[in-house]
Amino acid sequence: MGSCIICGAPADGAICDSHEQDVRFEFTGSNPNQLTPGRYYKGTVDGFAEFGVFINIGDRVTGLLHKSELDQRLDSLDWDEGDEVYVQVTGVRDNGNVDLGWSIRQSDREFRGKLIDDPEKGAILPEDADDSETDDGDDQQATTDGAGTVDPQTQRDEAEEEEDTDDAEADESESETDDAASEAESDEPARVQIETLSDRVGETVRIEGEIVGARQTSGPTVFEVRDETATVDCAAFVEAGVRAYPEAETGDLVRLDGEVELRNNELQVETEDLEKLDGDDYETVETRLEDALRAEARPDDVDLLADHESVSAVHDRIRDAAEEIRRAVMESRPVIVRHNATADGYVAGAAIERAVLPLVRDEHAKSDAEYHFFDRRPLEDGDYDMADATKDVTTMLDNRERHDEKLPLFVVVSAGSTDESRDGFELLDIYDAPRVVVDAGYPDEDVADLADVAVNPYLEGEEADDVTAGVLGTNLAAHVNDDVREGVAHLPAVSYWDETPEAYTDLASDAGYDEAHTTALREAVALEAYYQSYEDKRELITDLLFEHEKRDLAEHVSEQFSKKLQNELDTVEPNLSVRGANGVSFTVLDTEAFTHRFDFPPTGLLLDEIHRRELGAEGASDGNHVTLGVGEDEIHVRSDGRVNAREIAESASEEVGDAGISAKGTRDGAIEFLSGEREAALDAVVLAISDRL
Repeated sequence: MGSCIICGAPADGAICDSHEQDVRFEFTGSNPNQLTPGRYYKGTVDGFAEFGVFINIGDRVTGLLHKSELDQRLDSLDWDEGDEVYVQVTGVRDNGNVDLGWSIRQSDREFRGKLIDDPEKGAILPEDADDSETDDGDDQQATTDGAGTVDPQTQRDEAEEEEDTDDAEADESESETDDAASEAESDEPARVQIETLSDRVGETVRIEGEIVGARQTSGPTVFEVRDETATVDCAAFVEAGVRAYPEAETGDLVRLDGEVELRNNELQVETEDLEKLDGDDYETVETRLEDALRAEARPDDVDLLADHESVSAVHDRIRDAAEEIRRAVMESRPVIVRHNATADGYVAGAAIERAVLPLVRDEHAKSDAEYHFFDRRPLEDGDYDMADATKDVTTMLDNRERHDEKLPLFVVVSAGSTDESRDGFELLDIYDAPRVVVDAGYPDEDVADLADVAVNPYLEGEEADDVTAGVLGTNLAAHVNDDVREGVAHLPAVSYWDETPEAYTDLASDAGYDEAHTTALREAVALEAYYQSYEDKRELITDLLFEHEKRDLAEHVSEQFSKKLQNELDTVEPNLSVRGANGVSFTVLDTEAFTHRFDFPPTGLLLDEIHRRELGAEGASDGNHVTLGVGEDEIHVRSDGRVNAREIAESASEEVGDAGISAKGTRDGAIEFLSGEREAALDAVVLAISDRL
């Protein structure tokens, strides 16, 4: 019985079950059946096929990483034969074939430890294995951070040899040694900026900045230090698995001396000395960092993408939101974009992603930083509710505990303006997690006050029925990173289902996207947004929205959209009912009885299309028309924004007090009720709407 190298708990080997996936293994066996499914292994690329990549796990075992397991396209995978990679063994088949899964961690530094998977000894430390079983050389112990830290015993032996040499030299010339020592003590390295370290590999330097992250590996402690220019990992070693400089924590300002090294093509500083700053030194560095942050984070007063009155009303708020995002990147604070899982929400979220990722790559030396410091997570129900917030809080607290990570900045897009998001924001507020809202929906009172910055034209007194979240998100992206302005200029036109302002169709046309193409993009994204609505689909959405040469992809998916939507319309149109009250006509669809509820299109998108068609029909041009989708226990309203679900629910509840009527959302929201009072609730809602129009 051993103890876990991460938590110290008793374990059958060097790692406990709960932390087995936090370390990477090196396999020394010769039979596939000796592998342990679920573990992450280091391997080498053996070859490529149309269906995936063959990876050697150890010397005699090869597995297949199928292309469906990759987080990117196979042809964009930057691997060559012989490259060291990291994969997860997902299973071993009866015939000995090994199935592999993708690992987002593609360097030693991203794991919390390294172990040997020995078929006879089990999970053991590298120093407990024979030299022949490792590939890291006799004088180094590879760590989670690629630090190549010298093995503790070797380090002690070398230190003793150096000490013996120094003693011998001292016997020969004591005065000469003393003079050299005095000179060395006074010869301090010069302070440099982190952004210059790529030109200083092999040099001993001094950096001053803030510790923005600290993680303990089975080898060194790794401090992530940010100065006014960039961020770099600094490995500090005392003893394997022992915290170096325990007094230094995330948020401290420090002065650090060390040698600049290149590990796995990534910069790292081998720490020789680290000192927490206080007094005047602390104030000097604090001022330097804050001045740089303020100057860099605040975007220039750039123009909006187009002349649009409702957007101009929130121009300052767009700049404020851009500053929050840019500052988060510079502070090594993860940015989490939570957007509605609709075409509009995806357009806005993808635009922000397009702007932020280059900034993350510029800020951090680690090649996979964009996967750690940016995430886009769709919202399945279009609100940031307690369930969403609970998931986010659980994840962020786990990351803070395990990786000493800062709390992220949450950017909630095409959602977050109504009471349905209040509880979620209040939970984030308890932990002081910063929040930005970007939305074009009609807001509930005071919900925006729960965000640090809220971008919504309605909050500025504008009747913004001609604005989409895609328009706001794209303008925000251009302020976050002006370099992407031209690359996202076509997106506002993609976000409108009808009546696209001419200014945005012109922008798209200038970028090479005609109306047919923007329509195809919108429909393709809407279809893909429906499937696995909780997944960001980063590479697929990128191909659809930004890879102009992949127009065939958008056309293909759009064709599927049109076919599925028309099939559903053919099903429901014979079953639409029409009723009227007080001069208002209602088209009513029983979604429970006459739709395929678990297939595309979703109810909201289907009702939008029905309502547009009904308004275009003869006799409905006066706009005095409402479309209702009646489900088992809710009624969805479409009225071109003229019906506020909160007001209707209040009135209908007075009419049918025992139906449990309540509202979800504001204008063109939904009315919820008890399923047993379905007909009474529908009659009360129709009456309440007709009384107000």
